[in-house]
Amino acid sequence: MRVCKSADAALSLCSRDPSKVLGVTVGSYNVTPGQFIPRGEAQAIPEISFSTTTTTANKTYLLVSIDLDGPFPSFSILSPILHWIQPSLHPTPSNDNTTTTLKANAPFIANWIGPEPPPGSGPHRYVFLLYEQPEGFEVQRYAPGAGKEMGIWGRVRFDLDGFEREVGLGEVVAVNYFLSN
Repeated sequence: MRVCKSADAALSLCSRDPSKVLGVTVGSYNVTPGQFIPRGEAQAIPEISFSTTTTTANKTYLLVSIDLDGPFPSFSILSPILHWIQPSLHPTPSNDNTTTTLKANAPFIANWIGPEPPPGSGPHRYVFLLYEQPEGFEVQRYAPGAGKEMGIWGRVRFDLDGFEREVGLGEVVAVNYFLSN
């Protein structure tokens, strides 16, 4: 099992600082940290939002989503499994000005793949980590060419800590997660 220090630290934010909980809407679910969502209802690309008091209108954000429990929570040798990297997210204030929806204006690096734990697995943790995107970040350097989707081997045992260092990501701005199997 690969240790994912930044994800472990970020998950503790959900309970320590409620202002750091990322808004994640999957299908008809507005995710509260640790909520269970059946796999069939978690396949649509999530919508991401955040409190207007925390996001900055002129900042650009990058989202990473990983599964910390593949293939089984008790035997997670393939973890973390990358489920999504979406750069170039820009804040769009909501009608009530209390939340900001984050909309992308660039292609994904890794397309969203919904939960698919193997039969007999317990619930997996699907974590969403929001970062400020570094100035000068080059999406094309990390994205598969010609808009192709990332294959499974680029996702298995994803080195989140290494990706953070390579890209120059700072601390996690917001985090959320749900359970599914």
